[in-house]
Amino acid sequence: MMNSPETFFLPETDSTNDWLRQHAGAEDCVVWTDFQTAGRGQGTNTWESERGKNLLFSILHHPCDVAASRQFVISMAISLALCDTLSQHIGGVSIKWPNDIYWNNAKIAGILIENRLHGSKIRESVIGVGLNVNQEEFRGDAPNPVSLIQIHGMPTDRASLLEDILRNFYQRMEQPSALHAAYMQLLYRRRGYHPYCDADGAFMAEIENVEKSGHLLLRDDNGRQRRYAFKQVQFVI
Repeated sequence: MMNSPETFFLPETDSTNDWLRQHAGAEDCVVWTDFQTAGRGQGTNTWESERGKNLLFSILHHPCDVAASRQFVISMAISLALCDTLSQHIGGVSIKWPNDIYWNNAKIAGILIENRLHGSKIRESVIGVGLNVNQEEFRGDAPNPVSLIQIHGMPTDRASLLEDILRNFYQRMEQPSALHAAYMQLLYRRRGYHPYCDADGAFMAEIENVEKSGHLLLRDDNGRQRRYAFKQVQFVI
């Protein structure tokens, strides 16, 4: 496994992803912060986080020979790394496609990945993570947040969590052929029929597969296969 990347701590920044893109060089590195003034999730979503309570960080990673068409391996690796780490503290952890981390039916972490390409390969990947750790109350409009302290009642050292996540991420990236099976095993709602909603309305379906491209394959209760890219289908929770 590679040596641990250089890690920077900022008391406050606009966005750890943005900071890395502006300041990082050719080597892997990590930045984490107590507070983001412009922290964001996927698309137009924002990430609620009380100052100094949660783990907000981004990894600048230069993957070795990962084709743009296979960039979902990075999403699987960081999702699994978070599950690996959280499972040392709590049970009931899963991955809600494509890369939200859930405890039972509540969201404990979100991931935002921004890749830069060079030809047909990924040149660098900026992986942003927001993990709810020591925040005891959420006042925003997110439907189902949860934190470690709400689950097990004890504060958790954020720096130690970050070290464990980084170690697990690089270990996962060293075994790309094992990622898909491990990801599928930890997938939220992996078994049985559950409610979903797409542009045509609500339906019941089971997860059939997640393609190596990251597309979700569902089979509805009429036997029809449905294929989705991210944001094309919603889990009804």
